[in-house]
Amino acid sequence: MAFETIKLEQDGFIGKLTIARPEALNALNSQVLDELDKALDEVSANKELRVLIVTGEGRSFVAGADIKEMASLSPIEGKEFGKKGLGVFRKLEKLEIPTIAAVNGFALGGGCELAMSCDFRIANEKATFGQPEVGLGILPGFGGTQRLQRLVGQGWAKYLIYTARNIKAPKALEIGLVQEVLPVDEFEARVDELANIVANNAPIGVKLAKEAINTGAQVDIESAIKIEENLFGLSFATEDQKAGMQAFVNKGKAEFQNK
Repeated sequence: MAFETIKLEQDGFIGKLTIARPEALNALNSQVLDELDKALDEVSANKELRVLIVTGEGRSFVAGADIKEMASLSPIEGKEFGKKGLGVFRKLEKLEIPTIAAVNGFALGGGCELAMSCDFRIANEKATFGQPEVGLGILPGFGGTQRLQRLVGQGWAKYLIYTARNIKAPKALEIGLVQEVLPVDEFEARVDELANIVANNAPIGVKLAKEAINTGAQVDIESAIKIEENLFGLSFATEDQKAGMQAFVNKGKAEFQNK
């Protein structure tokens, strides 16, 4: 379908979802969230895709939720707006295929929460992260209180949320919020390189690994090990497993078919 506030593109096995409201630093309003929701349904239904890159147009990833829209909300309306954002970000987090946040500038509030809903985050050296909500009289409402502590630990999560302090990309790398920081002129090429590396591994193996990690993180270690055991067994039912191991034995390179 046609979108007004986002772009959804495909290049081979790689999908790219771009928040495209550069005049508003890609702030998330209801329309953006609705279009993101529909776009994620399209991504989920597209069996050609093996990786999704999420980024922002212009000099911002996403500068936050749209304060102008939120300013006049009642408590019930505020809860519903938060519920909408939480639902969309959870849908992103639960996509079968791996997702990479390509953070090219401001990732504040809802933008930081969007990035954290992806499987990992690559930033350029101009990226800025933060959860400034308490400075506006609210708290992070699109998953920030939960995902941030899971990524960087409770101490850093509380520090960043309570102080409403923004941090630059090198600090985000230091605390484990992002996995790599690149110079601006190397950033896009590196994101594309990583997406292709992931896409060229066995797609079912990657999907099963994502399921094992995400599901196992929510349960005790004994249950998590059982989840891994079952998914490991399932991987041996795939043609890609046979192709991958045969290629290894023959000192060749497998061409995975996602079967």
